[in-house]
Amino acid sequence: MSVLLLACSLPGYTQADIRPVVGVARFSCDMESPYVGLVTEKVVEMLTNTHRFQVVDRTSRDKIDEELELQKSEAFLDSKNLADQYSAVAAEKLITGHINKIPVYRIHNNFGGVRGYKASVDFQMKVVDVETGISNEATSFQGKASKECMSPESAVTMAMQSLQPQIYEYFRVNFPVMAPVIRMLDEASILVSAGTEQGIRPGDKFDIESIEIIEGRPYPTSLGEAKVKKLAGDSFSECEVSKKAGKVVSEKLSAGAMIRCSLIIKK
Repeated sequence: MSVLLLACSLPGYTQADIRPVVGVARFSCDMESPYVGLVTEKVVEMLTNTHRFQVVDRTSRDKIDEELELQKSEAFLDSKNLADQYSAVAAEKLITGHINKIPVYRIHNNFGGVRGYKASVDFQMKVVDVETGISNEATSFQGKASKECMSPESAVTMAMQSLQPQIYEYFRVNFPVMAPVIRMLDEASILVSAGTEQGIRPGDKFDIESIEIIEGRPYPTSLGEAKVKKLAGDSFSECEVSKKAGKVVSEKLSAGAMIRCSLIIKK
């Protein structure tokens, strides 16, 4: 069972790229099915399409214990050379899934031959913290039966597409957008490197955080809130802040501190 790691190019958390490092394990299934891998691939594709993750393929890493052992290896010791030497990047979270059923039906024509296929998908997903092994409660997803398709693969794909809004919402809640503050626009507004590509909308709110790296891990300190007042293209948002928070952010940016915004989730 393989693990597809979705990872940021992370030479020690940079101001330019502070996305979380997430893995997706190949889903398990109650029955033998040639389409298990396809379901996993569609989840990876949807997660990738949030534009917050870079996909890295890693095989034969299907359990949290294996991931923990991997992170003790020499591949992770010299983080400065990760980009140059293609060393492994440690996953912080793993998405695991279990398929309850994935029926594929043949549709016959009047002569007894196969005219097409329909499929449906029923599975659960949960997020596991790699370091602690603690997971959230499993969330169930049940796709609508697909329309008639020419192949079993296209029928399964269509069934997965019916779940796309639910899966995107799952990612939005479990992996809130984190983006760096690029610059101060004036004393009460900042430019954040997240826009429509990441699903940001006017009126959304961020928690502004100063990030200190302690023992190789980010230690955030809240500096206040920012409210999105204008989207600037696909990749940026102009956000308003209090003058007090703006002054602190300006001072820390001038000092070279790492400042990020974490989207406040409205559940």
